[in-house]
Amino acid sequence: MAIPAAEFKTPTPGRLPQRPVQRLPQRPARRILPGFGLTLGFTMVYLSLLVLIPLSAVFIRSFGLGWGHFWEAVSTPRVLASLRLSFGASLIAALINAVFGLMVAWVLVRYTFPFKRLIDAAVDLPFALPTAVAGIALTALYAPNGWLGMWLQPLGIKVAFTPLGIVVAMTFIGLPFVVRTLQPVLEDLDSEVENAAATLGASGAQTFVRVILPALWPPLLTGFALAFARAVGEYGSVIFIAGNMPMKSEIAPLLIITKLEQYDYAGATAIAVVMLVLSFTLMLGINALQSWASSRHGGR
Repeated sequence: MAIPAAEFKTPTPGRLPQRPVQRLPQRPARRILPGFGLTLGFTMVYLSLLVLIPLSAVFIRSFGLGWGHFWEAVSTPRVLASLRLSFGASLIAALINAVFGLMVAWVLVRYTFPFKRLIDAAVDLPFALPTAVAGIALTALYAPNGWLGMWLQPLGIKVAFTPLGIVVAMTFIGLPFVVRTLQPVLEDLDSEVENAAATLGASGAQTFVRVILPALWPPLLTGFALAFARAVGEYGSVIFIAGNMPMKSEIAPLLIITKLEQYDYAGATAIAVVMLVLSFTLMLGINALQSWASSRHGGR
């Protein structure tokens, strides 16, 4: 029986006839954790029990006052002064930590020197040290008769029992957040990029600003946000060195405790709501800035 010419193909010289490739059926990727729906359910339940329900209770309790009484509770001069002090000192302390935390992380990653491990471990002391102990230590150090206060007093610099002491305490407890956030990123930075920039004629400052700093912006903003958030809610290490004078050195968390001791639960929750809203707004803005910095650096 003759084979039609259309069905018979002469193989091309030097090439083997191709056979149709049989594709094996793809197996679904194996997931280590259970399905998305189950894990999302556990996540929402966990967050609701620890975060959403308690915060909702604070909002419900404060709004039970009515808008007029709520505004009257949070707009008094004493409350406004404590809020300005808490957020202003936290912002200043976080900015100080962003600068000097970067320097500490850079030294710990890029240089080898005696007692390096001891200094690296000392960075974590604010994590492990009870806040009350830190407050007592800072007060004893910066008091007018303290080791440092006795030298600062003749210069007209008073740290303890002033807003400056609050900034010092908030800086102390916020430093590890910046250092520990930046360290892994600095360790992953390739030094060959810096050498290439130096080979092309860039100075040390130009290399840092144009090569290193863009890669550090996202973790630096993260460390800044963590230090700021910790400082806003700090209580134990601040009350000893603050002096707690109304309208001068009284922080908002202390005012909340004072109102609770006076059985003014509605007023305490109203101040707490204002702090929550302001903190959430600021953290949302910082996260948006961090996302913008990450996308801009990633697009380069």
